[in-house]
Amino acid sequence: MSIPHPDKKFISVNCAIITVSDSRTVVNDESGQIMQELLIKSGHKIVNYIIIKDNKELIEITLKNIAKNDNVHCLIFNGGTGISNRDHTYDVLANLLDKTLSGFGEIFRFLSYQEIGSRAIASRALAGVYQGKLVFSLPGSTGAVKLGLEKLILPELNHLWTQINN
Repeated sequence: MSIPHPDKKFISVNCAIITVSDSRTVVNDESGQIMQELLIKSGHKIVNYIIIKDNKELIEITLKNIAKNDNVHCLIFNGGTGISNRDHTYDVLANLLDKTLSGFGEIFRFLSYQEIGSRAIASRALAGVYQGKLVFSLPGSTGAVKLGLEKLILPELNHLWTQINN
């Protein structure tokens, strides 16, 4: 597969990781740890890492507060993307994004379908732009986090960040 217009140079993107969960802690947040490891291994920086409860107001406040930080270029959420009554991440972010990258969710579900089958339809992975920051939202499972980062976010992070800043 060829890239239509390759990036001119690598840019280290400053990332915030937000785990949305009512049960995870820093000790048992495997998905948050995987995100940190993959981003750092790829040359990006983690400038913020937090775990918040799956609460609409808290998700919104967290997005808005972190996005105010000029040192943060990209916010990556994990968790709260399902369809249960306790899953709020997708709904909050979808209503706040200035621009949506529809292809992110579509391709994520396609790739996920190849791994887990028809259960992929319940994934509400999402990406877009909020106040000049990249925003990604992935399901909270370790498999989903690895898939989303390795196949979609990391290959396109430099390109997307460059596009926002043109």
